Amino acid sequence: MPVMIILKKNLAGEVTWQYEGVELHRDENSITVEAFFNRDDLPFQEIVLKRNDRFVETFYTDKWFNIFEIYDRDDGKLKGWYCNITKPAVIEDGSVSYVDLALDLWVSVDGRQTVLDEDELEDLKLGEDLKKKIFSGLQELQAHFNEKNPLR
Repeated sequence: MPVMIILKKNLAGEVTWQYEGVELHRDENSITVEAFFNRDDLPFQEIVLKRNDRFVETFYTDKWFNIFEIYDRDDGKLKGWYCNITKPAVIEDGSVSYVDLALDLWVSVDGRQTVLDEDELEDLKLGEDLKKKIFSGLQELQAHFNEKNPLR
């Protein structure tokens, strides 16, 4: 399975975080990779993100978001879904890059949805056209999880 470099970028196109993942699946408009959390343990919402938690990450070239399915390093149980609102991903040989647009969605295993970082989005001072795409992406993502109705 090919190793992919994942590049998170800011609006200026500068890489703000990078890590490796292994390609699990690819189709015309998406790629799914497996990666492991590479930061120290971090309390987040109702869970703790732990070093070496397993992330199954799906990036789309035709959608304004990505979806990270998170599994506990110790017992393998699903912790939830962390979703970034982003510009559509760029998938190339050996790399996946995306421009993070601040707004995030956390979906708990019981299906509860929490929109995060609205203050960070406001700080970006984006134009109305880009804001419309961001909120449209968020609505599409929320509808995806409402339809999926995870484990309720």
